[in-house]
Amino acid sequence: MTRRPGLFIKRMMDIGGALALLAVFGIPMLVLALLVRFKLGSPIIFRSPRIGQHAKTIYVYKFRSMLDLRDEQGKLLPDEQRLTRFCKILRSTSLDELPQIINILKGEMSFIGPRPILTDFYPYLNDKELKRLEMLPGITGLAQVNGRNSLEWDKRLEMDVWYVENWSLWLDIKVALKTLPVWLGGQGINTPGFATFQRLDDCRAPARPALDQHSEPVAHKTANV
Repeated sequence: MTRRPGLFIKRMMDIGGALALLAVFGIPMLVLALLVRFKLGSPIIFRSPRIGQHAKTIYVYKFRSMLDLRDEQGKLLPDEQRLTRFCKILRSTSLDELPQIINILKGEMSFIGPRPILTDFYPYLNDKELKRLEMLPGITGLAQVNGRNSLEWDKRLEMDVWYVENWSLWLDIKVALKTLPVWLGGQGINTPGFATFQRLDDCRAPARPALDQHSEPVAHKTANV
């Protein structure tokens, strides 16, 4: 099977799966939205600027999973001070990712693919790692079922490139089958030693200019990731 027919089938599966999940989880998502509003305030949905396919900026939808607490200078407090028990449950179960079903229906994401990274991480990708941008980003992916945020960035990005270079429908099926036990076990949610994850720009020097987003805003350090 050539790649183009396979990608068409993948897209049809994404649309069908997203519609099915909306039918099943639509009401639970509304209940969860009310809980987020009651416990964390608004906005309920957090729009995170990420690097999409072909380096296009997309806005990934997530349920808010952190408090917006700031110091006297207006700077966000450390992640560990903004994570409540409810926040940790949302993140450990990945329920905060459910709104990304909308990104799938919009054609910005797939169920399986390299996870979309923050737009301000673009300068820190090397030439080979840019290949991860050739396919739609995913809700889950090869790196997510093999360690997720517990992996070092080099290994995570290496897996993303390998996925793109070796993609097949069968590979997607294998990733999908591995996702459920990882999700149920809450594996790799946080980077060891960090409340959430280590930022790529904190462990690498820039290799290229910032992403040219034309009229799109450049992402700064976000209040929720």
